[in-house]
Amino acid sequence: MKVAIIGGGAAGFFSAINVKENFPNAEVTIFEKSTKVLSKVKISGGGRCNVTNAETSIKELASAYPRGGKQLKKAFAIFSTKDTFNWFESRDVPLVTQPDNCVFPKSQNSQSIIDCFMEEVKRLNIQIKYKTAVENILEIDNTLKLTFSDKTVTHFDKVIVATGGSPRRKGLIWLENLDHKIEDPVPSLFTFNMPNENVVDLMGTVVEKTQTSIQGTKIKSNGPLLITHWGMSGPAILKLSSLGARLLNEMNYNFKIQVNWVNGLNNELVMDELVDIANNHSNKYLSSIRPFQLSSRFWNYLLTKVNLPLDKKWGETGKKGFNKVVNILTNDLYTVEGKTTFKEEFVTCGGISLESINFKTMQSSTVKNLYFAGEILDIDGITGGYNFQAAWTTAFIAAKLK
Repeated sequence: MKVAIIGGGAAGFFSAINVKENFPNAEVTIFEKSTKVLSKVKISGGGRCNVTNAETSIKELASAYPRGGKQLKKAFAIFSTKDTFNWFESRDVPLVTQPDNCVFPKSQNSQSIIDCFMEEVKRLNIQIKYKTAVENILEIDNTLKLTFSDKTVTHFDKVIVATGGSPRRKGLIWLENLDHKIEDPVPSLFTFNMPNENVVDLMGTVVEKTQTSIQGTKIKSNGPLLITHWGMSGPAILKLSSLGARLLNEMNYNFKIQVNWVNGLNNELVMDELVDIANNHSNKYLSSIRPFQLSSRFWNYLLTKVNLPLDKKWGETGKKGFNKVVNILTNDLYTVEGKTTFKEEFVTCGGISLESINFKTMQSSTVKNLYFAGEILDIDGITGGYNFQAAWTTAFIAAKLK
């Protein structure tokens, strides 16, 4: 049996290795259009590779995918985050879990994952063809005829497409021509540019517990927020960008976000905290007693933003002053004008519609013996190892070649 894997990324390698383990006599070849393989694995997680997430509840795990979560529920029952742990650790790549549930190789170096894959490919005698792009697939007599960029033609019994996310629809036309439904690709996981907001003067500041939302929508997220020299980043923002990927694209990345700086606490609870401080520290300056463990620099920024003098005493602030503070802590507003890709990690929302796939097998519903795995599918997760987990799971299922 001849099997072609199109794409030398995470899903491509995982597919190839599992195909060869399932079918030891198969002739398996990875076709990569560029001169490098596993380039996204290399840069992921700041060069450390966030291989998966430690979440074990399938329901919770599936909720981390704005697109594809429903279908992944059953898929995770076949290959879960625990299985990812076992797969790598059984191949001498120990993994460690961070407090935020992100999982990295113990080496803290993505090269450990790359080396593991390359060793497996060598051990299993899987071929890799570089600078070999597939331009066309044709179904002929129970085989698939692949036409390559150099116009050579080869027939295969099975083909797994694992080319990763395509930033533009035109990159998916060759698959659309096979009657697959395409969901328009748009960016996911990006940071927010705020060129006209002076909050950028606080670059490097992290507020650990925030709740953010896109004004005028029900899209919300929470978690740490990082202020950068161009705007805002951090898990709360990246999650928001993922949840709102399509809508924000339609808005041309011009919108307003609301930030609750105190973990989503309501006005009443925040007011109680301020009144309590005023009762106990009435002669202290506003700048000297900071509510909710906010940093001095950030707290002074908020006071200045609502025009309250830093040397005003807590006992002299009054109800009007407290209302200003409550409002900015629970409902601060910022104008976003554009986006920036997060650390070169381009994640795409869109791709092959899940309507065109039999999710039990990852086989195309329009072309027999053609399978899909990874980000080419209309599946994407929030930041935290979820996108790699979707790649491992879909690749594992596709590799069964059912």
